[in-house]
Amino acid sequence: MPHWRFAPFDKLSPRDVHDLLQARSDVFVVEQSCVFPDVDGRDPQCWHLLGRDGSAPDGALLAYCRLVPPGVKYDEPSIGRVLTTAAGRGQGAGRELMAEAISRVEALWPGRAIRIGAQQYLEKFYASFGFVRVGEPYDEDGILHIDMVRAARHQQQA
Repeated sequence: MPHWRFAPFDKLSPRDVHDLLQARSDVFVVEQSCVFPDVDGRDPQCWHLLGRDGSAPDGALLAYCRLVPPGVKYDEPSIGRVLTTAAGRGQGAGRELMAEAISRVEALWPGRAIRIGAQQYLEKFYASFGFVRVGEPYDEDGILHIDMVRAARHQQQA
């Protein structure tokens, strides 16, 4: 079970920033052979969820994502840069990451739907968390993606 660290960008340690950028580069650029501007200027506006090995806060990074506030990328809050490192694969870290991320989004922005831009081959994985495809597949940096939305769980109070 990963040890979770959840913080806005300006509260991350230098080690956290190094490890999350290294993991994003390893997974998205190297493994997926996708050259794209990963450092897109949104990280300082986001919350970051890092799952590390064991109970030590400096254990190996197993899983990561960023929570993007409403209005930064989409009208809805979103979960992006979702990854499981090679060290975290096959242990259920990706499932734990998504469950934790959804819980954090619902706490930060209650009563809001959640939108993701998912790699198309992961549609069933995200559907298992209640995300539904909206729209047609599109190419993003050479990889087919789909937009998916998870309906709000609670209505906002007026």
